[in-house]
Amino acid sequence: MRYLTNVIGLGLIVVAVSACGAQNQAVEPAAGPASGNLSTVPPSPTAPPSSSPAPVPGSQPGVPGAPRQEVPEGSTKVPDKQLDASALPADYPREVYTSNGGTILNIRGQEGGCGHATAEAAQQDGTRVTVNLTELKGQTGQMCTMDIRYPVISVALAAPLGERTVVLKQMR
Repeated sequence: MRYLTNVIGLGLIVVAVSACGAQNQAVEPAAGPASGNLSTVPPSPTAPPSSSPAPVPGSQPGVPGAPRQEVPEGSTKVPDKQLDASALPADYPREVYTSNGGTILNIRGQEGGCGHATAEAAQQDGTRVTVNLTELKGQTGQMCTMDIRYPVISVALAAPLGERTVVLKQMR
């Protein structure tokens, strides 16, 4: 009787350990009503991992307000003489491009952790376009990474930029 108790206990330990190790395998009883054997069924096939990340919703080129990591193809850099970034901190990026015939500004922003960079054309007149750059912060009490990212943010203009000056301001 004692021997039987030890064998059953050892059998239960082996089954528990093997169940923990078989993360993706289903265990089913073998064919036959009284059989004590177990057989494994191979896991159901899964889709292979994608080699490229899934597209971010709203990140199509030329869509205003949609952040992306790269400047859209065909964009033209705004000359330094047309850029007033004096209100930005010294370490803030100073890259502005136009696309779509000059009606979209693509601006390199700055964000970190749980923040998200946004931009808004606050004022547009015949000589200048003022763009407010903001970092929307995440929820309080949320753990965030300590990284800094530089996404490209698109802003739609009412009319092509032309010779107007782009004034960048950081809002807090």
